[in-house]
Amino acid sequence: MSLRNPTIRLLRTHIPRPRILRPISQFLPRYSSTRELPSQSNHVEPPPALDPITLHRLEAEHRAYQQRRTYYLSAGVVLGMLAIWITATSIDLETYPPASKLDSGRRSDDPLVVLGRERKVVVQKLGEEPEEKVEIVATGTSYVPTFPRIVLFVDDEREIIGNGAGPAVSDDRLVEYQLLGLGIRTVSFLGVQVYVVGMYVATDDIAALQEALIKKIDPIASTLVAGEKEKLREKLYDPEEGTRIWSEVLRDAGVRSLMRIVPTRNTDFPHLRDGWVRAITARAQGNRAEFGDEAFGKSVADFKALFNRGTVPKQKELLLSRDKQGKLAVWYDDGKVGANRLGDVADERLSRALWLNYLAGKTVASEPARKSIIDGIMEYVERPVGTVATQVHV
Repeated sequence: MSLRNPTIRLLRTHIPRPRILRPISQFLPRYSSTRELPSQSNHVEPPPALDPITLHRLEAEHRAYQQRRTYYLSAGVVLGMLAIWITATSIDLETYPPASKLDSGRRSDDPLVVLGRERKVVVQKLGEEPEEKVEIVATGTSYVPTFPRIVLFVDDEREIIGNGAGPAVSDDRLVEYQLLGLGIRTVSFLGVQVYVVGMYVATDDIAALQEALIKKIDPIASTLVAGEKEKLREKLYDPEEGTRIWSEVLRDAGVRSLMRIVPTRNTDFPHLRDGWVRAITARAQGNRAEFGDEAFGKSVADFKALFNRGTVPKQKELLLSRDKQGKLAVWYDDGKVGANRLGDVADERLSRALWLNYLAGKTVASEPARKSIIDGIMEYVERPVGTVATQVHV
């Protein structure tokens, strides 16, 4: 019988030698160039499904990202448009020389062209510098840089009726007009420029205009001193007094005048017509005793019919003339076929209401034009009646 404890024998178990049960290639790293056979690749378990809380959090993060991206893109668009607007409005185009024009045209020493059957509207050619420069006035905009100080004009209706076989207008019949004032017509709070308007007065009628305005302050004076000039200036700026003074001058003084209009941007006849008709209607509603009859309504309809036409490109001229009797005539030059007389309206009240749209009232079509015209008036009334002003600085 053995005295050894069986437990001790269990502790002496045989330890087997280690054996390599797998091929050596299975112990190589994953980036090894050794390729595994499809039968030897391990089975990849699919990723566990996302729980609802995690899925909701991911969706919220995605929505927040898209919202931030929308904000940034919108801000970029707004800032880009603002930068374009600032750049476009801050560049002074007048500092750049005008482009050379190589197409043939009228002589460079013919800066003024004259209305008539075989002639053009009174226009100083835009962008050209004639050898013999006429006196010009800066307008304040690069689209229509200058206006001529002196123009020659005649409204010869006989040349556009009948068979057109009559003689051409001779130059000795042309009437000289002097620039009284000009300004830019703007619309909306952004000050978008629409056109430049200038008022011209026949040189032979300046004395009548002087006398009519001076007598509004001193009936026996032939000129106004500094204090009287300021009194006249205040009256012309006053809505009621200015309307009264200009209405009497336009109706009774027999002064021939022109309104020269050159658009700074492409527009059309209906757009210009609607603005004028609104102004004329507003004047008529303020004085129904004078403008409330059917004859004036027909005159407004005739005026509207003159402008049933197409577009008016920028830098093309529209000329409104008013003769001694107050008859309104409208001329237009598109720069292609020459001057075209659109027609006329004989009612003096219509042309007077149209002129008042630029001269008097609480609001006018162009405040810079009214200021420039009043400054020109001050140049006239400080000189003795009968002295023809050869220059009016505006």
